[in-house]
This record gives sequence, structure tokens and C-alpha cells, in this order.
Amino acid sequence: MFRKAAVTTVSNGSYLQGRSNGRLPSMDSGQPAQEEKVVLKKKVTLLRGISIIIGTIIGAGIFISPKGILKNTGSVGMSLTVWTVCGILSLFGALCYAELGTCIKKSGGHYTYILEAFGPLPAFVRVWVELLIIRPAATAVISLAFGRYILEPFFMQCEIPELAIKLITAVGITLVMVLNSTSVSWSARIQIFLTFCKLVAILIIIVPGVMQLIKGETQHFKNAFAGNDASVMGLPLAFYSGMYAYSGWFYLNFVTEEVENPEKNIPLAICISMIIVTVGYVLTNVAYFTTISAGELLLSKAVAVTFAERLMGNFSLAVPVFVALSCFGSMNGGIFAVSRMFFVASREGHLPEILSMIHVRKHTPLPAVIVLHPLTMIMLFNGDLYSLLNFLSFARWLFIGLVVAGLIYLRYKRPDMPRPFKVPLFIPALFSFTCLFMVALSLYSDPVNTGIGFAITLTGVPAYYLFIVWDKKPRWFRKLLGK
Repeated sequence: MFRKAAVTTVSNGSYLQGRSNGRLPSMDSGQPAQEEKVVLKKKVTLLRGISIIIGTIIGAGIFISPKGILKNTGSVGMSLTVWTVCGILSLFGALCYAELGTCIKKSGGHYTYILEAFGPLPAFVRVWVELLIIRPAATAVISLAFGRYILEPFFMQCEIPELAIKLITAVGITLVMVLNSTSVSWSARIQIFLTFCKLVAILIIIVPGVMQLIKGETQHFKNAFAGNDASVMGLPLAFYSGMYAYSGWFYLNFVTEEVENPEKNIPLAICISMIIVTVGYVLTNVAYFTTISAGELLLSKAVAVTFAERLMGNFSLAVPVFVALSCFGSMNGGIFAVSRMFFVASREGHLPEILSMIHVRKHTPLPAVIVLHPLTMIMLFNGDLYSLLNFLSFARWLFIGLVVAGLIYLRYKRPDMPRPFKVPLFIPALFSFTCLFMVALSLYSDPVNTGIGFAITLTGVPAYYLFIVWDKKPRWFRKLLGK
């Protein structure tokens, strides 16, 4: 059923294409067949790459609660400025990943680039935290939004029972896992469809907003920069919220080995996606302010629903459905991409060997996909999800900053490395500084939660020496690890 990936791992963290260890019997003779490669197929086209990035970035946030930026900036004009600047900064980060993806043609994203630049220990810590906490908690959070909004039309007059939300969420998570285990092509096709739904949902907001502007509904933009002055801490926190809203531009780099013509398609997909998302986010917020004042937006629980109720009447019932589809797309894109990180980490010897197995007929990394299912279910029914994400939000930006700093380091360490796509040096320098600034900000503004998150991250260090470095493990322990 499964076949080990056709890869031979070497000591410096890079790998060579090889042949699988097994043989498939010949159908028409008694002779054994030639050894065959069992690899993940190159099925991610330019369109599918764009759908992975856009479909993962655009979740529920832009439809539900863009008020975090407004609250911390204090004015309509400054909030729109922050949305624009965060889009540009995210584009800078995405361009850095485009360079890394075209010169290091391996899947795995953050993990692979840290491994190449800084070695196995920080790379293991990154995948350790991602597997145990970050990805299960993040998947559970976006899945809960899916469960809540898919049930919203059925509970218009009363509160949705929490158990019902969790049960439909569990069904949604299982469906996504099955989809990603069964077919790469179908997972990609559904991602394209869901991305189309997200863009339609954004257009449903933008088009009426533009019509309102044409009618002269600009009263909420008068003295746009007047209002409550942003505090010294408020503006950086607004940038933190904005960067979080754009996060997801790095997911195509998790599946580099499955991208057709990566030297061309990775930079193209990243640039097209980030331009679409940035323009869409800014225009969506402009549309909101044509109908909703800053004070009303801060009080609204779901801004898109409030906007639709005022302009579209009964059609506003469709908004929760679009939000649910948007969340499902984020779930699908995230699991599709992150499972490849676990696949590559297993191939490099940093996770149990079974996670680098490929289904011989479906050509999907099935074990790397389904390993997330029990962990996500535990988080869904027992975990304090938002606390975990608060604990570890700094870890995401710490490692992303480390990856982009690694790009600068590789420019000097390996100057002869082929770089089909190369960004000016000031772009990675500015972006890595931004990431490290956000990490320092979280240490200053919330030292308790950040300290707990830092301690959780550091558990990866003893785990590395216990599971990876220690050679004289008992036989039962080695068997448990699949070695």
C-alpha cells in the first residue's frame, strides 16, 4: 500500500533522487519488474499554485473582524494605510521565499530552508513545534469558524449549540484529511473552486462599496486621519494584526517538488497572488467604510454580515455560507502544504519513517496527512486553542525571520548557487528586521504568554537530542520511531 519515497538522504541535509527500495512484480512474466521511482507527481500548475496561496491567506478574518487594525490605529485613514503597507511587506517576504524556492528545489518550506542555512537543530525545533501544537491548533481554530458559519443559516433566531459546532467541525476536518489523502488533483481542483468562491465573496462586498462611492457616500472618509490617536504600542500591534491577516504566502514553498516549472511558476504565482490579495483586502475595507462608520465597525461581531444586511437585504444570508467556504479553503490549503513539511522532515530522519511513505497508487503522502487528524481532534475537544496560538504566535515570525535571514547568509555562504530569481538585498534585510521587531514587540507587550511560548518551543532542543542524536536507544524505542 505504501512505498518509501524515492530519495536518499545525505548528511548535509540535502538529498538526491534515487530509486525505491521495493520492486513491483511483473504482470506478464515470472521475472521481477525493474525498480520504479515512487515520488510525488508534479501536479501543481500556475493556477493551482495561485489557488493554494490565495485560498490559504483569505480565511474568515477579512469577513468577520478587521477591527483589530482599526482599534490600534485610531482612524480610518491610518487603518487603510496599515492594510496597504502590510500587503507590501508581505509581498517582500513572499519574494524572498520565491528566491529560496527557485534555488533550493525541495519541498518543506521553513523547515527545508532553515536546515540548509543553519543545520538540523533549529530545523527540528521548527517542525517539532509545528507538528505538536501550531498546526493542530491553527487547523482547529479555522475549522471552528467553518463549523460556526456553516450552521449560521440554520440558527438565525437562536444561539448555535457549542457541541453542534464541534461535531460539524470534526466532520469538516475529517473530510479535508480524506480529500488530501485520496488525490492531489482533486484536492487542487477543489482548492481552485474554493478560491473562486472567496474572490466572488470579496467582489460581492467590493462592487456595492464602489457603487456607494459613486453615489457620494464618502462621509466616513472625511478627516480620515482624525480620531483617537494611536498609542505608542498601538501602531506596532496594528502591523502585527495586519501581517497575521496576510500570512499564508509561504505555503507554495512547502510543495516545491510538486510544482511544474518551479523557476517560473513559483515567482509568478507568488506575485500574482499577493497583488490580488492586497488589492482585495484594501478595497474590501474601503467598501466597509462606505456603509459602516468606524465606531459601528468596532462594535460589529461580523462586519461582512452587517454590511450585507444594510445593502443587500435577504441576500445577506449567503454571506455566512461564503465565509464557511472560505474557511474550508484555508483548511484544505494548509493541510495540503504542511503535510509536505512532515513528509520532508521524515525523509531527512527528523520524524518517524512512516511519515515519508507514499501511497503507491494515489501518490499522496497519506501518513503525513493523517498524522494531523488525531492531534487536531484532541485540540478541538480538549485544548485551549486561542491560548496556544497566543503562546506560539511569536514562534511563527521568529522562524520566518530566521528563514529570510538565512537567505542573506546563503548569499555569502554559497555565492555560486544558481539563483534563477533574485531579489535586491534590501528586501530580505527589511523583512527579516520586521519579523524580529514583531518578536521583540511580543516579548515587550505580553511577556508572560510569549515566555510560555518560548519555553514550549525550547522543548524541541532536548527532544532533538533524545530522538535524533542519541544512538544507543533500546530496541523497543527504535521500533517505536520506525527505525
